[in-house]
Amino acid sequence: MEQKLPHATLIIILGIISFFCCCFYGSGIITGIIALILAFKSQKVYDLNPHDYSNISTIKTGKIIAIIAIVLNIAMIAFVIWLITELGLEVLQSGDQELIQEKLNELLN
Repeated sequence: MEQKLPHATLIIILGIISFFCCCFYGSGIITGIIALILAFKSQKVYDLNPHDYSNISTIKTGKIIAIIAIVLNIAMIAFVIWLITELGLEVLQSGDQELIQEKLNELLN
C-alpha cells in the first residue's frame, strides 16, 4: 500500500512563502532553506523504499521552488548590500527621496 511522503505540502508552502518574501530584503531565505532541508529528508525516506510512497513529484516540485526562491533571496540580499555600500546607510536612512535620487543618478551616470 502506497502512502504519502511526510511534509510534501509543507515543502510546497514554505517554498512559495520564500519566493514571495524575497521582496522583503531577502527574508524568505529562511523558509527556503527549511523547505530545502525538508525536501532532502523526504527524498532520503523515499530512496529507502521507493515502492512505498506515491508523491515524490510533489517533493521534487517543492525542492525546485525552494532552490529558485533561495537564489532570488540571495540576489536580493546582494542587491541590498550593494545599495548600502554604494549609496551609504546614512543616505538610505535619511528618507530624503531627492538625495537618494541624486546619489543614484551620480552612480548610474
